[in-house]
Amino acid sequence: MTKAITCTLCEAMCGLLITTSGDRVTGIRGDADDPLSAGHLCPKALALADLRDDPDRLRAPVRRTADGWQEITWDEAYDLVAGALARIRRRHGADAVATYLGNPVTHSLGGMTHAPPFVNLLGSRNRFTAGSVDQLPHQVVARLLYGHQWLLPVPDIDRTAYFLIFGANPAVSNGSLMTAPGMTRRIRALRERGGTAVLFDPRRTETARLGVDHHFIRPGTDAALILGLLRVILTEGAATPAAYVDGLDEVRHAVEPFTPERVEAATGVGPGTVRRVALEFAAAPAAACYGRMGVSTQRYGTLCQWGIQLLNIVTGNLDRPGGTLLTRPAVDAIGQLDPGRRGRWHSRVRGLPEFGGELPLAALAEEIRTPGPGQVRALLTVAGNPVQSAPGGPALDQALAWLEFMAAVDFYVNETTRHAHVILPPTEPLERDHYDLVFRMLAVRDTARYSAAAFPKPPGARHDWEIFRDLARRYRRLVRTGRWRDALMLRLRPDRIVDLALRTGPYRLSLARLRRHPHGIDLGPLRPGLPRRLRTPRKRVRAAPPPLLEAVRQAAADLLTPAEPGTLLLIGRRHLRDNNSWMHNSARLTKGRPRHHLLMHPADLAARGLADGAPVRVRSTTGEVTVEVAASDDLMPGTVSLPHGYGHDLPGVRLTRARHLPGAPVNALTDPAALDQLSGTAVLNGVPVTVEPSP
Repeated sequence: MTKAITCTLCEAMCGLLITTSGDRVTGIRGDADDPLSAGHLCPKALALADLRDDPDRLRAPVRRTADGWQEITWDEAYDLVAGALARIRRRHGADAVATYLGNPVTHSLGGMTHAPPFVNLLGSRNRFTAGSVDQLPHQVVARLLYGHQWLLPVPDIDRTAYFLIFGANPAVSNGSLMTAPGMTRRIRALRERGGTAVLFDPRRTETARLGVDHHFIRPGTDAALILGLLRVILTEGAATPAAYVDGLDEVRHAVEPFTPERVEAATGVGPGTVRRVALEFAAAPAAACYGRMGVSTQRYGTLCQWGIQLLNIVTGNLDRPGGTLLTRPAVDAIGQLDPGRRGRWHSRVRGLPEFGGELPLAALAEEIRTPGPGQVRALLTVAGNPVQSAPGGPALDQALAWLEFMAAVDFYVNETTRHAHVILPPTEPLERDHYDLVFRMLAVRDTARYSAAAFPKPPGARHDWEIFRDLARRYRRLVRTGRWRDALMLRLRPDRIVDLALRTGPYRLSLARLRRHPHGIDLGPLRPGLPRRLRTPRKRVRAAPPPLLEAVRQAAADLLTPAEPGTLLLIGRRHLRDNNSWMHNSARLTKGRPRHHLLMHPADLAARGLADGAPVRVRSTTGEVTVEVAASDDLMPGTVSLPHGYGHDLPGVRLTRARHLPGAPVNALTDPAALDQLSGTAVLNGVPVTVEPSP
């Protein structure tokens, strides 16, 4: 039997055709009839079968005991978790219970519909997600410029003539906050129609190898370059902004220090390149500027994302076909989501402001370890592994042992969940119906697709939404709390929620209609919609918000400081067959040439007397790891690169294959104290390190 489904392992939302026999997967291929992915798939999709068959995956709730993990019934698990959370709240207050939602929550329909209202029900201000190690600079800038954190313009890659990229590797990520399956094909199509793609990155990535005009840039200095490009456009008369844009005179004054010559001293990018790229971008008939993880997770990540939006705004490419446009999804959740308020409360220890209802993940360990009123004493994690992803992972690992109680909604015993007292495993992806609520809001084309589960739910199993519903019922018997809206959401089935949202959405679709079109419905290319869709007063783009102007003023001297000779700066790395901190238990994804090495330019190896392939010790101000080094002239001299998510050998981790993979956790080298001050996002790129022979 062959069924049409959507892959839920990354943001690309690739349509798949899955062939089954009984309860086994016998084949997976791309769905050529999917209007967005058009048959594209990557190796991760094939590993859905590995995930389903993985003997390490939990199929029933377990409780940690002195003799190891013990299977328990669902009723026992619910009573243990709800009882412990309620007891700690009564003794210490609601803020004593913290929550962490990992990235996979946004890849699960039931996770998206039911995890947030359950978190609301707990009533704690200690809410954490993967967003503050990933994407918050995008959302902060969208809130300040456009009035809502989810008004995120998307590059119209299929119609653009000039694609300018900073710190992103879309050939591997297939977009990321730009859902675009088959980006390799899309970039090649851009070049075949005579367009240009330009990439600034400290590494010659898979994207750079597509014939893109690639330029090295010193890690952590992208904001200087971006603001320098903006200065050229504004001072040389190349700006053509829309009539509804305010504040460009203030922007022009703010970027005045960023001359091409000073930018070169800081970034290594020559003045001629700065001027040429700026004027080419401004003169193109349609151009789109895009930046992702490499620029978001550095010290001035929010300034980077502000500058990227301004490049699109001042050249008239915001809301232009071939430029950047807002999507018009069939389920438009903008009105239901927090617009991105900031500073309504602050973390207890460092006083870090919340944004959009969450605190920076970098604060979690100290909130657990620091005694006093409001100390975090219980933690619920959902589909996440912050010990592997949070800055200063080893410190968080130690802090979790301090908790009075921890529970996890997860189907693996990983580096984080090994600390849990109870783990409640949801069904695996092929056993769930699915509709992408978030990534349809970020796609390069408007489409809608509902996927029925490829396999029925096994007897005794629970979907994630059922886990949250049943936990909520028990918790509310013990603690009379929560808003009626959250209680209602927790009672509704996800398919009912999607159907209501489709019927009231801009296309007046229904779940029944989507079920009749299992390959999806094409709703057309992205269309202009500004200024009508702005959420700002008077429907104006606020190009120069005071917090960003002040941040530029304070940061200018630091951003324009020339590079120090001999310094090594650490960056991350993404691989097509990796999936953040998980999926390393798949033999299909981990076979072949090892990918865990620290990459280093041959000249930097020679200067330190290091041998290609030898083990080295990498040190930062907060930690150290030992890993093999590999010579690579794909790196800018002075740059080293270590991939995220490796190092699964901690005691108690039950990931049989992953435990034996070589590699080291890069987040052992990152500092929880180093944050982008405007968004609270962790600094993961541009980290100063030393590399020396391993003793």
